[in-house]
Amino acid sequence: MLDKPAGPTSHACVAGVRKAYGLKRVGHGGTLDPAVTGVLPIALGPATRLLPYLPGDKAYRAIVQLGVRTTTDDLEGDCLVRTDPPSSLTRLELEKALDPFRGAIEQRPPAFSAVHVQGRRAYALARAGEAVVLPARRVTIHRLDLLDWDSELGRLALQIQCSSGTYIRSLARDLGDSLGCGGALAQLRRTAALGFELSQSVPFEALPREGLAHPLPPLLDPLQVLGHLPQHRLREEDRSAWRCGQPQECSQPWPLDTVVVIVAPDGKLAGLAKVEGAGVLQPRLVLHAIG
Repeated sequence: MLDKPAGPTSHACVAGVRKAYGLKRVGHGGTLDPAVTGVLPIALGPATRLLPYLPGDKAYRAIVQLGVRTTTDDLEGDCLVRTDPPSSLTRLELEKALDPFRGAIEQRPPAFSAVHVQGRRAYALARAGEAVVLPARRVTIHRLDLLDWDSELGRLALQIQCSSGTYIRSLARDLGDSLGCGGALAQLRRTAALGFELSQSVPFEALPREGLAHPLPPLLDPLQVLGHLPQHRLREEDRSAWRCGQPQECSQPWPLDTVVVIVAPDGKLAGLAKVEGAGVLQPRLVLHAIG
């Protein structure tokens, strides 16, 4: 995991990891905007195939500026409207204003976002001057805590835990609109993503670079990464059949469509399967496949 600094894109961070480890196949989970810092999950080699199976919830610490509306819903965009922030607001009033954003909500992504619109990214259309109004979609904000309120600056600090697909810029925009003064995201740091936290992350600056001889950061065991999923251990006599992509029998009463980690007899990750029927595991990802 990388602790991404402000400035480089997520793609540039992946390129840095690719160069440091000498690998072509490197992927990341959960793109961060250039100005955003924090947890950027990185997968190397065959582990890139595991990214879709990681938990999608994310956590953030955000600073929201009230009294401004921008084209991008953050302070990186062009200012559309600027007003005096409501300095008379109390913490209790802010808590009440935050209530409608807790739980399952309908949220409209920012016009400048990576959402696809008829085969093109929304931000590409917006940059070309086209009007982009994206439909709202359902997201869940599991936790939304008011950490601080600076009435003089009109800035509030939030701690957020949310589902995949939630835009904190949209939250800042919509909160400002609900207060009647406008709002935009001022700062954002991702503190957790795909099951990983900042404490597990390596600063991007710690990667070996030309002229700087840093040791390579250690990698996490894939079985540790997939620890949130149930496991099925292969018997030695089942190893070949699994590597050929054949279904496996199991005695566990897991619900239909449960994703199960398949562990080889030697204790290493062999792949992933889904429960397709009573006692049947259908391969979905087979490592070191044969045939």
